[in-house]
Amino acid sequence: MPCALKVAVLKPLLKKQDADFQQLKNFRPISNLTLVSELIEKVVALQLNDHILRHHLDETFQSAYKAFHSTETALVRVHNDILTTIDNNNTVILLLLDLSAAFETVDPSILLSRLSSRFGIKGTVLAWLRSYLTSPKQFVNVNKCKSSQRLLERGVPQGSVLGPLLYLPYTSPLADIIKRYNLEYHFYADDTQLYVAFKTDCLDRMVECKTTSEQCVRDIDNWMVINKFKNNQDKTKVVLISSRYRPRPPLDSLQIGNVTVVPSSSARNLGVIFDKCFHFEDHIKSICKSSHYHIRNIAKIRRFIDEDSAKIVVHAFVTAKLDSCNSLLYGLAQHLSSRLQSIQNTAARVVTPTRKFDYITSVLKQLHWLPVRYRRVFKILLLVYKALNGTAHL
Repeated sequence: MPCALKVAVLKPLLKKQDADFQQLKNFRPISNLTLVSELIEKVVALQLNDHILRHHLDETFQSAYKAFHSTETALVRVHNDILTTIDNNNTVILLLLDLSAAFETVDPSILLSRLSSRFGIKGTVLAWLRSYLTSPKQFVNVNKCKSSQRLLERGVPQGSVLGPLLYLPYTSPLADIIKRYNLEYHFYADDTQLYVAFKTDCLDRMVECKTTSEQCVRDIDNWMVINKFKNNQDKTKVVLISSRYRPRPPLDSLQIGNVTVVPSSSARNLGVIFDKCFHFEDHIKSICKSSHYHIRNIAKIRRFIDEDSAKIVVHAFVTAKLDSCNSLLYGLAQHLSSRLQSIQNTAARVVTPTRKFDYITSVLKQLHWLPVRYRRVFKILLLVYKALNGTAHL
């Protein structure tokens, strides 16, 4: 790989909109390479993917950077597993692990060794990958001011075609550790979900599951230290999920490394807030808060744009939130579903515009907008259709 094609422009982007921009840790370093470099990476990525799939070397429960997989398909699988478990009078311990700067701490020598020993990549291909990972450079460009070029000693560049794909082979041994403890798991890039079930009324089994989970995380931490990773123990979330109609088991805490983690009533998981009873009330509150904020802003500019432009803006900022992972919300309580429908009704009134107390059903038909509850059914049917026809994974 020519040295000139290994120079990346870094564009720091805030990880969260409300994050403090004065703290460097709140930025995600996105690498932008030349077009020729990205074309070369694309060719290599296609061949690497083909090799991994042809020889069945991919991790089944890793959903990132894979065709027909998404955060929604990952969450549907976890959501279904947990609901099925609760229906069988079980309680689930869900652990959400947080890795610190995972992509930036990948060690090239360990990665090349793993590609060779675990994935059978040798000879010219391995030599090219060694060249690709050796001495890449990067600089920051902010407001047309360029920094000096710095050598990237470790890590894979985020924003490149090949960089994130190489992260998956690097972390592949994590699944082996989890399987030794018979825990259920699902990965999405550097987000790790671990969960284990026990009979709600069996305290001995609860203690056993707690001990097993702690030992598993301890082994994961040890593996991460050896492989130059760091598990943010302070940011590890534990949620005890059970039926609201049964007594909750007395699980007070888990020992995650040196940190005692108390189970939370809810936690954000790949953009969706999971709560202790799987009612998604906190998640609906979050959607409503964000959607109402955008609707108020759209209403302020509505008279300056035409109806088609208003539809585009509403779909981008409001409908996208209503549809995001909405397949998880099937069977949602009526009072929560009504809150989501109220958001869609308000958005329709802003677009048309329609007065507050006018009948809204005809307006939704005019706009060709499915009501919220039917959008959930449509999404589930779409996922099932794609899964049956090989264009989605469930």
